[in-house]
Amino acid sequence: MRNRIYLLLVLFLSAGLLLVACGGTENPGEEKAGTEENGDAASGNGEASSDYKVAMVTDEGGVDDKSFNQSAWEGIQAWGEEHGFSKGENYDYAQSNEKAEYMPNITRFVRDQYDLVFGVGFKLKKDIQTAAEQFPDTNFAIIDEEVDAPNAASVRFKEHQGSFLVGVAAAMKTKTNKVGFVGGIESPLIKKFQSGFIAGVKSVNPDIKVDVQYAESFTDPAKGKLIATNMYDSGVDVIYHSSGGTGNGVFNQAKDIKKNDPEREIWVIGVDRDQHDEGQIGEHNVTLTSMIKRVDVAVQDVINRGMKGEFPGGELLEYGLDENGIAVAVTNKGAMTEEIITAIEDWKEQILNGEVKVPQTIEELETYLNSL
Repeated sequence: MRNRIYLLLVLFLSAGLLLVACGGTENPGEEKAGTEENGDAASGNGEASSDYKVAMVTDEGGVDDKSFNQSAWEGIQAWGEEHGFSKGENYDYAQSNEKAEYMPNITRFVRDQYDLVFGVGFKLKKDIQTAAEQFPDTNFAIIDEEVDAPNAASVRFKEHQGSFLVGVAAAMKTKTNKVGFVGGIESPLIKKFQSGFIAGVKSVNPDIKVDVQYAESFTDPAKGKLIATNMYDSGVDVIYHSSGGTGNGVFNQAKDIKKNDPEREIWVIGVDRDQHDEGQIGEHNVTLTSMIKRVDVAVQDVINRGMKGEFPGGELLEYGLDENGIAVAVTNKGAMTEEIITAIEDWKEQILNGEVKVPQTIEELETYLNSL
């Protein structure tokens, strides 16, 4: 009897060990490593199987700025939806209403064990640099600036290329030979927009006058409206803005003018996203075109590299016409004529094949203009 009990006990323990051996591969560490190796966040049946977590911290423009913050968030959302993830679990964002909130927002995501944290906008450079040094086990990425850390990627765009092309559109559309440029905060980044735009305008017609003014804010629509009022009153009929939320004021003024004088041809060129909807007023639309900066594409690219275990830490990634990171909107079919579209395509080809080198700085712009 005693031997039979002993035999049953041995068989029971052996069966338990067999079950443990069969199920032992399902520990969290091994599952995550396998997912990264495959480079896919979904299992064969389409169900999410990765615990990769991504977050972004906005600048003061906010996630609904109708500009690059919104575009970055749309990219993260698209990635999350593609893999069946949920907001607050695998992806999220933190709104920054002032500079003092940048670092607390960043560190909250580090504390919540997010794998990758984006800082959207050049204003976050200092805090992303600091965070990358303080938290070496977390990956970071900065949009529109450069940081120096092995666990941080820098994402920039060739805005001057797209700005050149919308400058071509502005030059071909103006009836007064006066166009305007409204910048947000005067900085090397916005100077790229300005330089490219003026180069495009002058390449079509050197005699066109370009009025340049800065609002010194990305969040002041009232200032944008005031600048636009003065420009339009002076005879400018096309304004290109690179001013984030401040640009909403430019659109508002153009729509006010159009509402009071439907026959007057007056235009705004949007930035970062296709801002066609911002220009709609009744049956009219004052948005000529938009210089689209595909922040959403760049964000998804960086995320997917990170998921594969190939995060581009320490690298500078630049997205331009050749990388489909820059585009020109042709949504307003009535305003963007075939002649304008054809001209833009011709200039685009010259940029891509190296015949035209678009200036990125005011100094390069002066050299370029002297060569015309």
